[in-house]
Amino acid sequence: MKPTVKPKGTAHLKPPGEIRIIGGQYRRTKLSVPNRPGLRPTPDRVRETLFNWLGQDLSGWRCADVFAGTGVLGFEAASRGAAEVLLCEQDPALVLQLKSVQARLKADSVRVERGDGLSLLRRLPAGSMQLVFLDPPFDSIQFEAALKAAAQAIAPKGLVYLEAPRAWLDEELAPLGLQVHRSGKAGAVHFHLLTKVDALQVQDVPQDGLTA
Repeated sequence: MKPTVKPKGTAHLKPPGEIRIIGGQYRRTKLSVPNRPGLRPTPDRVRETLFNWLGQDLSGWRCADVFAGTGVLGFEAASRGAAEVLLCEQDPALVLQLKSVQARLKADSVRVERGDGLSLLRRLPAGSMQLVFLDPPFDSIQFEAALKAAAQAIAPKGLVYLEAPRAWLDEELAPLGLQVHRSGKAGAVHFHLLTKVDALQVQDVPQDGLTA
């Protein structure tokens, strides 16, 4: 009998069981990762790279994690001082888990909402967010619509973090109002930090999180 061979590049599809917040005041806090369809928490080394790009200190920032899952990206932002973090998730079991973690951490800056991430993005006031995390399931058909809505939701010097199964290029992002500032790849995960088209450099993002 031949041994079972796992398809190449699918290791990221199996959740790790639990992950930890890697920086800030909630550092080392464990978050459970249940086996739910499409749930794929951002790997530690990707989060480390992302928050190095962001400068670690998010004091005063307004953030939205609209496909929250475990909420690890949003909790990482709150851990680093973000003034407001909105976590949106459809799965009722994951929503309960998010609320449980928020209560355990006494994270007053975090608000959990059950609902569709794209719908929530479209409801956000234009220019109201400093940072939007987009990490939908890899088989989602909402990437383009979510990117367009995120571009409207962020401030003129705001940022969008995108995680996807492929690299997104400036030519396809430009019609949506965004451009690549930085990008990387870890295994099957392509991750990007995006700014508005013709936005100022990320170093000029106001650290108090106020809309420019």
